[in-house]
Amino acid sequence: MKNRKKDTRWMALLAMLVAVELVLVATGIGLIPLPVIKATTLHIPVILGAVLLGPLAGGILGAVFGLSSMWINTTAPGLLAFAFSPFMSTTGLPGALKAVWISVGCRILIGVVSGWLWIALKRVRVNDYIALPVVGVAGAMTNTVLVMGSIYFLLAQQYAEVKNVALDAVFGLVMATVTASGIPEAIAAAVLVTAIGKALLRLTGAAPRRV
Repeated sequence: MKNRKKDTRWMALLAMLVAVELVLVATGIGLIPLPVIKATTLHIPVILGAVLLGPLAGGILGAVFGLSSMWINTTAPGLLAFAFSPFMSTTGLPGALKAVWISVGCRILIGVVSGWLWIALKRVRVNDYIALPVVGVAGAMTNTVLVMGSIYFLLAQQYAEVKNVALDAVFGLVMATVTASGIPEAIAAAVLVTAIGKALLRLTGAAPRRV
């Protein structure tokens, strides 16, 4: 009976966070168009879910993030849509598989990394006010580094073509994107995950976690 209540509570909290992600997508706040890439706030519910419910929930929420990104880059493509939507691939099936990895695979890992890092920090009794911002930054940087790193290693030629630059200039442009969008996203994640996460931990108590 107790396990059944925990399962119901786990699923209810997960459903709530999925709903938050979908609202962010529907309102345009989740993925904000920039000249080259879309800045995101969708990693915030993913990280919070990983903290409250564990790596499994974090991975599911990350998949929702990734599928939302795929949908938006298919229906409202930007310069880098080929990197996030298999339907916008310029190199056939290999490019489509790379796009699935970048849009979905990298985002699943946000939740997995955040969830396991939270568990590790709590096992060594790190205070919430330290653990939460650390997990927030780690989750945000997992997104930025994996996505932009994958674009560099897997799609550098196509990136150079859409930017109309030489191939050897791609690394500098990728690093500029990491600096311009990744660092602000990491700072925002540290602040929001700490503020919202502390409140949710207090409200939910010892929320059930699945690994």
